[in-house]
Amino acid sequence: MKKKWQISRRRMLKGMGACIALPFLEAMALPGVNSSAYSKSPVRTSFLFMPNGVHPEHWTPEKMGQDFQLTRQLLPLENHKKDILVLGELMNKNSLFKGADGHYAKSASLLTCMPIKQTIGDNISSGGVSVDQVIASKIGNETLFPSLEYGLDRITTGVDINVGFTRLYGSSISWQSHSQPLSKEIDPRLAFDRLFRSFVPGVKVKEDPWKQSVLDLVMDDAKTLKNNLGRSDQDKVSEYLESIRSVEKRLSNTGNKEKFAANITPDIRRELIRVNQNIDEYVEMYAGVDVTEKTRLMLDIMTLAFWSDASRVSTFMFGNSVSNRNFSFLDGVKGNHHSISHHMEKKEALEEYIRITQWHVEQYAYFLEKLRNIKEGDKTLLDNSMILFISDLRDGNRHSPRNLPIVLAGKGGGKIRTGQNVSFEKETPLANLYLTMLNTLDIENDKFGDSTRTLSEITS
Repeated sequence: MKKKWQISRRRMLKGMGACIALPFLEAMALPGVNSSAYSKSPVRTSFLFMPNGVHPEHWTPEKMGQDFQLTRQLLPLENHKKDILVLGELMNKNSLFKGADGHYAKSASLLTCMPIKQTIGDNISSGGVSVDQVIASKIGNETLFPSLEYGLDRITTGVDINVGFTRLYGSSISWQSHSQPLSKEIDPRLAFDRLFRSFVPGVKVKEDPWKQSVLDLVMDDAKTLKNNLGRSDQDKVSEYLESIRSVEKRLSNTGNKEKFAANITPDIRRELIRVNQNIDEYVEMYAGVDVTEKTRLMLDIMTLAFWSDASRVSTFMFGNSVSNRNFSFLDGVKGNHHSISHHMEKKEALEEYIRITQWHVEQYAYFLEKLRNIKEGDKTLLDNSMILFISDLRDGNRHSPRNLPIVLAGKGGGKIRTGQNVSFEKETPLANLYLTMLNTLDIENDKFGDSTRTLSEITS
C-alpha cells in the first residue's frame, strides 16, 4: 500500500535562525519499500585521538580471539566487549625517519601514514591526505557537512626547540591536503550552533535567535510534521528532539569561561608564559570548566550529527600532541598528562598514567553507549559505524609508534567482526587498517599510505 503521506529523506525542521536535520523516519521510506530496508543504513566513521600513549603493560589483553579479558586501562569498555576489536602490533612506519624524535611526526601523520616535512615554519606538509578526508571526499556530498573536526585544545603555535618541529603539527590529525590541516572546533556551544543554526543574510530578525532555543525556533514546523506522522515516527522525533534539548540545557550551564579569560591581566599572562603554563588549561582549571562534561558535550553533538545523518565522518582530539592537561581532578592523580607520560618507570607516575588513560577510555565508552542506544531498523547506530580510538605512541616515555594502542568499535554495517582481541604480525602497517575501513565503506582503493594489504582477519 502506498503511504498517505511521505516526506523526503532530507526533510528538515526549519525556523528563522535554525535548521534541524531529522533522523530516518518510516515516512521517508519509498512507497512499497519496507522500512526495515534501512538496515542498509549509511556507515558513519569517527577517529578519536588520545595524546601521549598508554602504560604498555596494562593495555593489551593476554588471550587472543573472543576469549579475552580487558586490562585495567580497557576496563571501562566491559559493557562493550562484543562491540569492539582490540588491535595489536600495528605501526605507523612513516612516522619514523631521521630527526623525527618526539611526538609531532607521529601525530601529524597518524591519519595519513606518510612522512611529514621537518620544519620550524609554516611550510608544513603531512605527506598526504588523511583517511577521514579521503572518506569525506567520496561521501561528503551526501550530507550537510562533509566532515566534522572537534577537539578540546586550541591550535598551538611556535617551535618545540627540543625536537625542532613547529607545534602546528600537534594541533590537527585531519588534513584536507598535504599542506592544509583542518582546524577543529573546541567550543561545544559553537559546535552545536554550527550544526543546528542557520541565518539568511540581509534578513532582520525581531528577536535575537541566539537567545532562543533552536527547538523553540522550529516548534511550529515540528508540530505540523508530527501531526502527519504515525505513532512510531512521532516517538522517534520526540526522542531526537529531547536529546537536542538535553544538550542545549547543559550548554547553558558550562560556566563563565569567556568572562574569566577576558579578566586575565597582562601580568598574569606573562607569568603563565614564564612558567610554561598553557593559558587555555589555566582557564579550564580555574574558571570552573568541567573537562569531562565538555568532552561529553562534544561527543553528544557528534552523536546528534550521526543520528540525523548531518555528517558521516568526524575526528575528535582529546588533546593536542604533547598535551600537558592537568588531570588532578581525577582521584589519585596530581599532575599533568605529558609530564606523567614520561614516567621513568616510577611506580607512582605509572599509576597516574593508568588512571589518565582510563579516563580517556571512559569517554570513548560513553560515546559508544550513546550510539548503541539509537535504533536504526534492526540494528543500532553503533552497528552502522566504525569508531576508532587511537594514540600516536605506544608509551609516552619511549615515543615509540610500534604496536600502537588501538580499539575499533562498531560493525561497519555488518562487515566488521567485533568482539575480538587480534594481534597481527609485528610492524604491520597502520595504513592496512585504514585501507580496510575504506573498503568497508565501498571506497575501493588499492593502496593508502604505506599499506600492503587489507586486514581480512577482522572483516566478515
